[in-house]
Amino acid sequence: MATNVEQAYELARQAYAQWGVDTDAAMEKLASIPVSLHCWQGDDVGGFENPDAGLDGGLAVTGNYPGKARTPEELRTDADQALSLIPGTHRFNLHAIYAETGGKRIERNELQPEHFAGWIDWAKNNGMGLDFNPTFFSHPKADSGLTLSSHDEGVRRFWVEHGIVCRMIGAAMGKALGIPTVTNVWIPDGFKDIPIDRKSPREILKKSLDEIFAEPLDPRHNLDAVESKLFGIGAESYTTGSHEFYLGYAVANKKLLCLDAGHYHPTEVISDKISSVLTFVDELLLHVSRPVRWDSDHVVILDDELRAIAQQVIRGGYIDRVHIGLDFFDASINRVAAWVIGTRCMIKALLYGLLEPLDRLKAAEREGNFTERLAVLEELKTMPFGAVWDYYCFTKDVPVGMTWLDEVKMYEKNVLSKRA
Repeated sequence: MATNVEQAYELARQAYAQWGVDTDAAMEKLASIPVSLHCWQGDDVGGFENPDAGLDGGLAVTGNYPGKARTPEELRTDADQALSLIPGTHRFNLHAIYAETGGKRIERNELQPEHFAGWIDWAKNNGMGLDFNPTFFSHPKADSGLTLSSHDEGVRRFWVEHGIVCRMIGAAMGKALGIPTVTNVWIPDGFKDIPIDRKSPREILKKSLDEIFAEPLDPRHNLDAVESKLFGIGAESYTTGSHEFYLGYAVANKKLLCLDAGHYHPTEVISDKISSVLTFVDELLLHVSRPVRWDSDHVVILDDELRAIAQQVIRGGYIDRVHIGLDFFDASINRVAAWVIGTRCMIKALLYGLLEPLDRLKAAEREGNFTERLAVLEELKTMPFGAVWDYYCFTKDVPVGMTWLDEVKMYEKNVLSKRA
């Protein structure tokens, strides 16, 4: 097997070299790009605050595939299995509801870094960073559909305090791990039917965000991001935190803007927004999903938009300014396999972008030689990309090709199937 992979790679290396592409350098660069795996794929966005609570905030997970994680230990074990099948060193993205409180009821505005000590130790043992998110849904104080934009001062204050403590938790994670944590704020606030007052909820949201971000934090430990949405289930007519709102807020307050692939009109794509946003903000957070029917959060596959997202990151030279996270939840298939498929596809897309002869393509474009530009792009589609990908997996000591699925099947038989 090794000999075949190496021989195929050598032929691919020579083929790409004719285009001026150094495949070894591309793989070396790829190894430096982490992808943040999202904890909520492993347990259907349940968390450990109250596993029996229903999911709200316009979120829905479909499917009942057996074996979902029920405890932090099970979730970490599942994530370890997924990570062992994914080339490179990556990150893990947590929500506040994944706190470990020893069975005690701790309100979200009272959470502390100690409630995530198990996650920090686990990440440290894996040599990877953590990302974090306040959880503004699935809580009695979110039942009205408004949190940070609520006119009820008691409700608003509670969620402001939650946002504040979450930033401190993110900073503690970053400091402990020596890698900045991206702490991302997303709220489900909005109205099902047409509101009269579109103004004041956004003014209240701005006030709340200003209070949450009031204390400067060391960017070596924590990076703040804000995330927009077009609409949600139960908030179809008005979303307080719209794209325009958060774009303006991020530019004015030097925050990261989060672009979620499913949070825009069905004809919009985030790949086209990357270069525009990074003209005005320093850094960007991506939540990559597959919106089959708007924000349906299907497992990421190597489709045109995924390749376009990666290409824009690579072509613009934005690797050091873009934080890539995944955001999907599919309970209709093996959850570990979903992590592996989605993450490997994201990495494949990045490799695809790194294997483009950018100098030649840019030169042709600047010279107005659009014929050559199109011809080259089409020829690249049949280059031996797969041989480079297989070799990359081989050098990172993870399964090549479909052999990873055999390991997932064995894990399902020995571990997942035994969960009640």
